[in-house]
Amino acid sequence: MTAAVTYYLSQHPSIVTFRWSHTQSWGSTWSFLVISIAVYLALSSLHLILSLFVNRGSRPAPLAPVQALHSLIMSIISAVIFAGILFSAAAEINETRWFWRRSKTPFQWLLCFPLGTRPSGLVFFWSYIFYLSRFLHMLRTFFVIFQNRKLTVFHLFNNSVLTIMSFLWLEFSQSFQVLAILFTTLVYSAAYGYRFWTEIGLPRACFPFVLNCQIVLLSCNVVCHVGVLMLHIMKGGCNGIGAWVLNSVLNGISLLLFLKFHVQSRKQAPVKEIVKVL
Repeated sequence: MTAAVTYYLSQHPSIVTFRWSHTQSWGSTWSFLVISIAVYLALSSLHLILSLFVNRGSRPAPLAPVQALHSLIMSIISAVIFAGILFSAAAEINETRWFWRRSKTPFQWLLCFPLGTRPSGLVFFWSYIFYLSRFLHMLRTFFVIFQNRKLTVFHLFNNSVLTIMSFLWLEFSQSFQVLAILFTTLVYSAAYGYRFWTEIGLPRACFPFVLNCQIVLLSCNVVCHVGVLMLHIMKGGCNGIGAWVLNSVLNGISLLLFLKFHVQSRKQAPVKEIVKVL
């Protein structure tokens, strides 16, 4: 059983031979990324148009079964990506340790890829699957729209930024992406699993579970970004550092928007759970 799981998560030919290519990988071009984000933001603006014609007091669209199914699918996909990149990272470390073992530990490799790393092989396959999953994740925005709930700038910005960053991870073989995907998919698996639990009518937690998941994720990202910067300075450079700088700036903006959103939400609803769409 363990051998079969290992094979399908880190040894399958499709995983071993994967290579990020603008001609062979679906959604791998800059034009696709720009057009996709633009269409997403344009369609998301529908809530502004709908608000002009739909009474806020009207009944929202009955999407509970669809939402529950989406949450279950996203939880399962996130769990599979987490397991896949965990197994693949372990295999990658064993196979390439001879190249960098004198200058890095395995944990340092997770934070800081050696210069010259190419976007091919095990971990980049799962990075690509994570990138594709971002588009499925965006569907939740439209659940918010059709249920007449308020769509925040933070929600749109966060979804767009995570899609852009996952593209940059592949395009520039950016350091830190393995840990970022591990943290994100672990949190998403738990958060979407909890959403599925509540959307089928089971009792909620006595604390803001989804919000706490988001805080844990942002905290881990901040700590790891500091680690990447230190390794880049002390260990002679990390691959994809230019993309990492842009990643850090976007993460910083997202963190500020999250804190602003959190403070405003606490003032408006201090007792209720703050619903954050990941």
